[in-house]
Amino acid sequence: MLARVATLLATAAERYVPSAFAIAVLLTGVTFAGAVAIGATPGQTLVAWGRGFWALSPFAMQMALVVLTGFLVSTAPVVDRLFRAVARRAGSPASAATLMAVVSMLLAWLHWGLSLVGSAMLVRHIARAQPRVDFRLLVTAAYLGMGTTWHAGLSGSVPLLMASPGHFLEKTTGLVPLSATTFAPFNLALTATIAAVMAVMVWRLHPPAADAVAVSPEALDALERFNPPDAPAGRSFAAWCDHTRVLPYALGAMGTAWLVWHVRTSGPQLTLDVLNFIFLMTAIVLHGRLASVMAAGEQGARLLAGVLLQFPLYAGMYGVIEGTGLARVLGDTIARTATADTLPLALYWYSSVLNYFVPSGGSKWAVEAPFIIDAARQIGVGLDEVILAYAWGDMASNLIQPFWALPLLAAARLGFRDIMGYAALCFAVISVVVSMAFWLLPLAR
Repeated sequence: MLARVATLLATAAERYVPSAFAIAVLLTGVTFAGAVAIGATPGQTLVAWGRGFWALSPFAMQMALVVLTGFLVSTAPVVDRLFRAVARRAGSPASAATLMAVVSMLLAWLHWGLSLVGSAMLVRHIARAQPRVDFRLLVTAAYLGMGTTWHAGLSGSVPLLMASPGHFLEKTTGLVPLSATTFAPFNLALTATIAAVMAVMVWRLHPPAADAVAVSPEALDALERFNPPDAPAGRSFAAWCDHTRVLPYALGAMGTAWLVWHVRTSGPQLTLDVLNFIFLMTAIVLHGRLASVMAAGEQGARLLAGVLLQFPLYAGMYGVIEGTGLARVLGDTIARTATADTLPLALYWYSSVLNYFVPSGGSKWAVEAPFIIDAARQIGVGLDEVILAYAWGDMASNLIQPFWALPLLAAARLGFRDIMGYAALCFAVISVVVSMAFWLLPLAR
């Protein structure tokens, strides 16, 4: 029955769901309308939109490098062999999709950047190893980590921020240790539950062979392989620089030395900049030749178009939500209507809805945190519950929001409408389970 429902949703999505870029444009109009509805003038809204348009440019650059450096690592010969070995573990189409889901969720718990890129690369290997797998479900499974485990894991931006000395709210809130959020029994139990439910669900969602939309031979050929460039026959100095292993290994040694210094002076905090640095140095060493790194970079750059084109639109929405006071109005509404028992659940859905308009990975917390935390204090809800509810909501709507899926979809040569049916069904199930968890959470106080 689940498979039939998912197939019906997928068929409807192919007909009615627009492209990811069109969704971004439509959401911009909805955000404008929301700001005007709360009293902002069209002129004020336009100014806020323009001011915010480039506000997230540094984050966009970091994201682009997450995708590109991850692609560089994944195309290195040793990593390519590892992916093939993992893909061979799948013995049937249903187990292939389930394996992809488990890997995606595990990688996302460790670090969302690893899941975003690693899953995109593994999809191609599993599709080649198990060509009868329903390709739409396989790609949906590869995206699951971004909607189920990342903000509950080691790279969850809000829990990490609130546990970091010197954060912008430390004078009023103090530090909230990860033992109260990421490693809290409630969070760990909910994460394990969601992962188990999704693994079983993906297994059950796989349609019968007659109904499965397997990747076609033509599409399978279009899933690009990376072929390192051959070394030239000549022995010129220029050719030596591009193909010797001396320069990559020397640069890798420098990178390792800096990383050791960084860990000794700043501790083992895995920021986006540090992650990108590690990925780039690792890629250079694993490829072993600068010419191979450059060739892989040129091929991987094709995955970045959607991210780079659409990030300014979402940044513009961020500017409207922040600059017109729309976020504060929404937060105040929750504070007036919620109670100590209902606030965690209300915050979960508030964060989920807002993330659909600004899929920033938690950076919007800086705008919303002051009045959300103030409301929680007024009605007697602890910071740990506020942070967890916000974090789970922030990632939930990723499953029906195309932005973070763009690199994966580019690698798989699919559109968001192709996976929307399965993704929407997964979102519905996750929302029910997590909503029940936050509804029951006050009973454990």
